Amino acid sequence: MKTKVTHNPRTTTADEQCLYNHLLACVAVESPDAMIDRFQSLFVDGFGYPDRDVVEALDRLLASPAIEDHFRFILNRCCHILINRWQTNTQLQPAIPILIELLETAPPDRVPELSRSRTVRRLRQGIHGFLDTEQYLALKRLARVVAARQSNLSRARRTEAVPLGSLINRYPYLYEHCLVTEDSDLQHQQHVRSMQVEAQHKFEVDLTHYVTYRVRQGRLHRQGQANFAANLRVVSNPTLLSDQELVSSLKHFARRRDHGQSYRDGARRFLIAHDERASFRQFKADLLDYLVADVDTGYSQRQFKTMLHDHLFTTFADSDGKLVDDFLKVRTCSNLFNFLVVDPSVGRQHYVFLDLINNLGPIHTTGLLLRILLICHQVRPFLERRFSILFNHYEAASSETVAWLVNLFENINVALSLNFGSVDLSHAGGG
Repeated sequence: MKTKVTHNPRTTTADEQCLYNHLLACVAVESPDAMIDRFQSLFVDGFGYPDRDVVEALDRLLASPAIEDHFRFILNRCCHILINRWQTNTQLQPAIPILIELLETAPPDRVPELSRSRTVRRLRQGIHGFLDTEQYLALKRLARVVAARQSNLSRARRTEAVPLGSLINRYPYLYEHCLVTEDSDLQHQQHVRSMQVEAQHKFEVDLTHYVTYRVRQGRLHRQGQANFAANLRVVSNPTLLSDQELVSSLKHFARRRDHGQSYRDGARRFLIAHDERASFRQFKADLLDYLVADVDTGYSQRQFKTMLHDHLFTTFADSDGKLVDDFLKVRTCSNLFNFLVVDPSVGRQHYVFLDLINNLGPIHTTGLLLRILLICHQVRPFLERRFSILFNHYEAASSETVAWLVNLFENINVALSLNFGSVDLSHAGGG
């Protein structure tokens, strides 16, 4: 995961710094329970906080004409001062979801300090508005990931219909774009990176154990030793795919395919065969042939190949006569994701993507995207960004309603693990 550049050019005021310094000092010595009580008193209830200097600093901030624009950044940073501290200690991490849930707690109706009733009302309006911000949405997702890690949830049962958003912990390739916001500090970005690496590694290990179990089970059955097979310790399917779907996915992305050619073999052959002295236009022609070679001919020969051709050959057409370089290759491949998945510059329309899944299915759609990644590794963040747009768009939808997207996300997990992961799953095709 690349470090995300923060974009919050606002200068920190003395009153903000007073808040931050106070919370930093408290969280360094106090328990999570004590800090949550402090947070509730200061930000949710709006009264009863013991440190008057801090209360007055917050009151001055709330009286600022610009507070509506800045409050989300201030509150987000206050949350992360506590979260960053707790993230470093596994025993303290359960407090993170509690803190984030606290922000949705209804405050008391009565405000004992009548002299501050207007300020408290402004504070509560700010808290209510914060719940609709990108910062709070990222905090909610973080809470889900942390809670899943604490519960060691490796999978949900297929029979459970849950909001898509509750599955965020399953897809580490979404973490950077779903858990990090424009004002996230470097420490939080590093924590997200650590969670991403850990989640990806855990999935790869779980997948390896499952594949080993299936291979042993199949071998014993073929040897006529069904009793021994039945006594093997069962290893659960670590995905939301059915066992049959997962085996199909593993075989597709791990086995030698097309007369001995794997996805990586195909990408390697394309890169070797492509003449670096050829023009950019020739590169696009070669790329078109490379991509449609893996697409069902019945589908590609209809409208898809024409649309893909038109997209490719209008991409940086003024550079057609130049030699292809890394810049042109990266821009071309990232623009392919605009066409194939979703284009962030024109909203959330993804008709081509839906058409691909409906006609090719999630495995072959994943394979098409994988072919692009394998010839240009640098564009992986661009693809992950587009997946995060789809995740955001369908986040509140039931997993049953968007089963096609869940299925694709699960296949992406498998494909990335087999082709970019550190765990050797080369025997997966024999399961």
